[in-house]
Amino acid sequence: MKFRVERDALADAVAWTAKSLPTRPSVPVLAGVLMRVSDGQLTVSGFDYEVSSQVTIGVQADSDGAALVSGRLLAEITKALPAKPAEIAAVGTHLELVCGSARFTLPTMPVEDYPTLPSMPEMAGVIDASTFAHAAAQVAIAAGRDDTIPMLTGVRMELDGTTLSLLATDRYRAAVREISWRPKDDGVNLQALVPARTLAETAKTLGPLGGDVLVALSRGGVGEGMIGFTGGSRRTTSRLLDPDFPKIRSLFPDQHNARATLSVAALTEVVKRVALVADRTTPVRLSFAEGEVVIEAGGSEDARASEAMEGEFTGEPLTVAFNPGYLLDGLSVLDAPTVFISFTTAMKPAVISPAAENGEPIPGYRYLIMPMRVGN
Repeated sequence: MKFRVERDALADAVAWTAKSLPTRPSVPVLAGVLMRVSDGQLTVSGFDYEVSSQVTIGVQADSDGAALVSGRLLAEITKALPAKPAEIAAVGTHLELVCGSARFTLPTMPVEDYPTLPSMPEMAGVIDASTFAHAAAQVAIAAGRDDTIPMLTGVRMELDGTTLSLLATDRYRAAVREISWRPKDDGVNLQALVPARTLAETAKTLGPLGGDVLVALSRGGVGEGMIGFTGGSRRTTSRLLDPDFPKIRSLFPDQHNARATLSVAALTEVVKRVALVADRTTPVRLSFAEGEVVIEAGGSEDARASEAMEGEFTGEPLTVAFNPGYLLDGLSVLDAPTVFISFTTAMKPAVISPAAENGEPIPGYRYLIMPMRVGN
């Protein structure tokens, strides 16, 4: 194997593949990326038996072949190369990489020991890449990070006709996003629980490519199934999590007794400032009254902070406390300058949505956040 390739194209391809590789692989070859050259195309692949990633780019090939090298090391090297074409060749048990005056020699692993990547499941439909990226980011923030409860580390995808819904929760907050997509079959009705990290990283990478993302989903039992995404020359597959998932839609109140509309940027700044005195588990308190909200926090050694800001509020005055990180997460993914927050009582979940110019919530995205109990 010997070929010549542009540095940026190589670095992007290796980075896309290497980021999903395990840090502590069960067998050494799973820490590698497989580089295979055929018919003027370089295919870079990674697979850990759970998630596979693959990208194809054009190269000037002198000879075809394949080589398996450490993915994370190759990613670091290609990212640091000078802005010149790179020449790569497999020589015996090593891979030689030359870029300008920089030269690297890397040991290779046996290609024959590398597992075969899974085939893409059956195509289910396509979705706009940028819409997919934004929706995944809005929902993945609410997914759990505790691997002892695997189902909460996933994002539930519900494919129902031309509507694709994404849902996630970590028990303290929940997010729901509904978007339009183009299914292969308008009568489709499928569900899948996708690892949140894989979904978020895949969507984040495919979004800037533009165009459409092809969604492929196995039609068997979702617990043993697989999902795949293809955008441009990149594709990834992932095993699905156990399909058992809480019915989080029932957590969202059907009606509210109070509502507030506030500037997203202003509220974000105030919460960040006030939370400087708070510990990680210390809530910020928001006291709502007509025309304003006062944000307060108290930390260790009698540190206190408070700040008032303007905002519209309808309903009986109330004080509610939130985890500041969870609140900021919800504000960070709104795609509107104004936030709509609805309440039932101070101890019931509040719902955050983007607001239109008239102050009404924009349908499609809802972020539920549980309040925290605080002493008087």
